[in-house]
Amino acid sequence: MAKHKVDICGINTSSLKVLTNKEMEELFKKYQNGDLQAKEQLVNGNLKLVLSILKKYNNRTDNMDDLFQIGCIGLIKAVDNFDLSHEVKFSTYAVPMILGEVKRYIRDNNSVRIARSIKDMAYQVSKEKERLTVLLGKEPSSKLLCKNLNITEYELNLALNSLKESISMFEPIYNDGGDVIYLCDQLEDKTGNNYTLEERLSLKDALSKLKDKEKYILDSRYVYGKTQMELSEELGISQAQISRLEKSGLENIKRMIL
Repeated sequence: MAKHKVDICGINTSSLKVLTNKEMEELFKKYQNGDLQAKEQLVNGNLKLVLSILKKYNNRTDNMDDLFQIGCIGLIKAVDNFDLSHEVKFSTYAVPMILGEVKRYIRDNNSVRIARSIKDMAYQVSKEKERLTVLLGKEPSSKLLCKNLNITEYELNLALNSLKESISMFEPIYNDGGDVIYLCDQLEDKTGNNYTLEERLSLKDALSKLKDKEKYILDSRYVYGKTQMELSEELGISQAQISRLEKSGLENIKRMIL
């Protein structure tokens, strides 16, 4: 199988070494005894861990080099603070720390302005989360974070949500090989009901005149949010047939209303 190279920071990522658990354990023992070369080997041997975390950000930033370097800072912190006695896999311990650094960077460079008080709370939550992760060898529960920081669950969620990056309303969130579903398709319009009583009655009448299968497919797709693939498996017909029935149903409604 051919190796695939990804160019980040001038590194040929296809040639990066991945350490075995035994190699990791030996290197950590050396590093904790003062061998700085062992630390370098640990960092280089876990760079693919950083890359795996950055995959989800691949289409949402123009500078993957910056995110890679920020992720490496989290990796170095994880190497510095990892304790073999906790009997936890290094990757389990390192992922939250790498992800935390990346999210902080995105938050601080976010185009959406966030209140200073929420930013400060998010910083305190991140620091406490890191401290408890080091102490416990795993991510702390929301209940423990709230107790230690003396905040409510609502405040915790508010702080954690502020760390998330903003995305476009036109971000594709699902593609089953048929119609693409965008984020805006799933957002509720709370501006009010803009349809007149006559229009709603006409729509209700048109729906009642559809064939049962067309009506069921439209109801499943636009009320319950099922995909064409899910309906295909449920009804035992091809996705192409689902697409044709959906299209014909919509055309029939338009013809009866307009």
